[in-house]
Amino acid sequence: MILAAGLGTRLRPLTDHTPKALIEIGGITILERIARRLAAAGADRIIVNVHHHADQIEASATRLAGELGVDVLVSLEGEEPLETGGGLLHAAPLFRRDAPFFLHNGDIVTEIDLVALYGAHGEDCLATLAVGRRETTRHLLFDERGLLGWENLASGRSVRCREAAGETARWPFAGIHVISPTILDRITERGAFSIVEVYLRLAAEGERILPWDVGEALWLEIGDPARLERARQTMLAREARASR
Repeated sequence: MILAAGLGTRLRPLTDHTPKALIEIGGITILERIARRLAAAGADRIIVNVHHHADQIEASATRLAGELGVDVLVSLEGEEPLETGGGLLHAAPLFRRDAPFFLHNGDIVTEIDLVALYGAHGEDCLATLAVGRRETTRHLLFDERGLLGWENLASGRSVRCREAAGETARWPFAGIHVISPTILDRITERGAFSIVEVYLRLAAEGERILPWDVGEALWLEIGDPARLERARQTMLAREARASR
């Protein structure tokens, strides 16, 4: 599932008429880049949640389905974007539930090894979260048992769902999850909410939610105009080198 329902307010005026997922980097939309990588990693059904300029994303999804040879389904969020957790719950009827699935932020461009991430997800684990070392004030907290909480150093806020078991590791989240489908029947939250809320509640109940280090893999967030320009220049340079 690709999360593409955000308003993209920090990218205005670009997103006044174009959804963030359809902004182009090197002539290819962010949505297409993500969809092609997911299909290459073995996904044969891709769900895209939509809200802002939904008709544009639906049209792009239809085209991608034909080009990639996979099912591409759209989950429309009507009155308001439902955030990561609410969006997943709203799209639950579209999942087959026969295997773990990817949940992928719709505003990142990466070269993270999705096949390796999927392979790292164990049967005894509810979710495996891609994490990587970078400069940020926001972290997920893990101990030897798995997810423990989160913190935002800029605001001074932090949440822990249980007592730590051993040393605490602080990891920036990379916006890609592999999740066991059993979670779809265990989401009790309603409305617009973060999937992290669900993770913390279930971690407190004993579920394992583990980190997976992306290492030195390229990771670019398209959060504001400066980051968008940086991503465009980075991908242009990488693709130029690859074509030599």
